[in-house]
Amino acid sequence: MYAVPPSIDAQEFARLPDSLRKPEATSEWHRHQPGHQPAHSLLEGPSFDAQGRLYCVDVPWGRVFRIDAQGQFELIAEYDGEPNGLKIHQDGRIFIADYAHGIVILDPETGDVKPFIERVHLERLKAVNDLVFSSNGDLYFTDQGLTGLHDPTGRIFRRRANGRIDCLLDNIPSPNGLVLDPTESVLYVAVTRANAIWRVPLTRDGGVAKVGTFIQMSGGGGPDGLAIDEEGNLAVAHVGLGAVWLFSNRGEPMLRINSPLGQLTTNIAFGGPERKVVYITESESGSILTAPVSVPGRRMYSGF
Repeated sequence: MYAVPPSIDAQEFARLPDSLRKPEATSEWHRHQPGHQPAHSLLEGPSFDAQGRLYCVDVPWGRVFRIDAQGQFELIAEYDGEPNGLKIHQDGRIFIADYAHGIVILDPETGDVKPFIERVHLERLKAVNDLVFSSNGDLYFTDQGLTGLHDPTGRIFRRRANGRIDCLLDNIPSPNGLVLDPTESVLYVAVTRANAIWRVPLTRDGGVAKVGTFIQMSGGGGPDGLAIDEEGNLAVAHVGLGAVWLFSNRGEPMLRINSPLGQLTTNIAFGGPERKVVYITESESGSILTAPVSVPGRRMYSGF
């Protein structure tokens, strides 16, 4: 449908040291996930704080790491949970989408984890996956569980800054990463098991309308994490394909970034000078990859 975009190879920036790698896939998360998952870790949720420090999570083993500019891992927290996504609020608080416990808040100084959203209107969540904040403090998060085409009941929730929580969609076959466009009037969602990116327009009265497929993908295991720039160009981590795609704000492929180490490219964050470098969690090898993103006329959307 479109011309093949330019392709570049990412480089290894950091590798989880052997001393922090688990030897066997014995966690509860491993026991109940389909398919083969690496035993040592499953890195996800890369996010930079205001000081430019990179954080990521390790889903099955309940760990949060901070990686310095030299690529050295530091264990910040280890707790009884399954942290899947991480975002840092503009006030410095670290929010985690925890597959087992809902939305929690991490204190990076003490490693303490406290619940923030455990239930919605007395109902337990399936298993949350990722989260994003709007500029006014509204929190959007995906409730994925083990949904898929066999069970298209995954959900997107919004928690307003005043505490009100609304379910925006409840018919998604595996909602995963999500981002807001620069105008914050459209939500893009990675629908992993449908191998698609959905476009979710937000209405002025707080609802959604005219939801549709923005990008139809193929191969691999489907899209996982998302990131966006201030022009609305969308970066998509294609798990199982070992690639990150950059699509224009019109949904046209602009660039393919290949992993040199493994196929489980799970998530993305923009960083580096002028935020023109992508940092990619590659979970098969337990590594952080980097690649420059150079597209003429492109500027980065900072968000938070």
